[in-house]
Amino acid sequence: MRDLDDVPDELRRVITAYLDHLVVERGTAPSTLEAYTRDLRRYGLHLAGAGVGTASAVSADHVGEFLATLRRGGHDGGTALAPASAARTIVAVRGLHRFAFLEGLTAHDPAREVTPPALPRRLPKALPVDEVMRLLEKGTVEGMRGLRDRALLELLYSTGARISEVIALDADDLDERERTVLLNGKGGVQRRVPVGRPALAAVESYLVRARPALANRGRGDPALFLNSRGSRLSRQSAWTVLKTAAERAGVSTSVSPHVLRHSFATHLLEGGADVRVVQELLGHSSVATTQMYTMVTMNTLREIYATTHPRAHD
Repeated sequence: MRDLDDVPDELRRVITAYLDHLVVERGTAPSTLEAYTRDLRRYGLHLAGAGVGTASAVSADHVGEFLATLRRGGHDGGTALAPASAARTIVAVRGLHRFAFLEGLTAHDPAREVTPPALPRRLPKALPVDEVMRLLEKGTVEGMRGLRDRALLELLYSTGARISEVIALDADDLDERERTVLLNGKGGVQRRVPVGRPALAAVESYLVRARPALANRGRGDPALFLNSRGSRLSRQSAWTVLKTAAERAGVSTSVSPHVLRHSFATHLLEGGADVRVVQELLGHSSVATTQMYTMVTMNTLREIYATTHPRAHD
């Protein structure tokens, strides 16, 4: 049931027609429809407060003033919307006016020039070095599965590879003599990256003591990492390995499929690595993507400075 009773009649009819269009023509999900209804009710009430009772009377200035209320919290003293919610509200308002114009309900589209604000880029999460070490050393169990899981986690952190890149590896993609591995990145772009000695030792132990037995259960899959049936390990299974290892090691920080990749990049930069070298290792096409990690390290530096420098707060 749409709660639009307090919106002026003509505006309510246009909003309802647009919401019906989203359901029938676009197949919009119920949760999205509910959010749009709230957004457009807020918009309708704002217009009513400005003395506007019809969609045809809405001007670009009215739309602009409404967008300003999203940032400052509105004339009723309410709190400002979070950036993602404000962006969604703008999309709803733009869609409403575009629909009204295309359906001939209005002679113009006052929101045509409005664009949603760019959302702030979320900083990637990274574990502290000591938590990564605990994850690697205490996150796995004994036996064939433990050997495989330890090799998987060590390789992820040693190379900064995406989980999808590591599970796509075949056994012959690893060059033990050169201590490198060949990764197939996004867009089919390959890159060869170095592998640290601890990771190489873990992989070698897995190859000698666990993989042959796992391979015997399957049909000769060339994959480096095999599941209990002798087939290539899935991305979901690899993600489960990481999550389980974090729980077993007592890592309280929430982990994600990219957590070791993020930690790899952050720790390299904190150690003084050049951002373009890290870019190459991560397989980023643009250095701007890699530079997000420099923001993480700068936040760490600020925290250390604020808590240790005697005149940080004077």
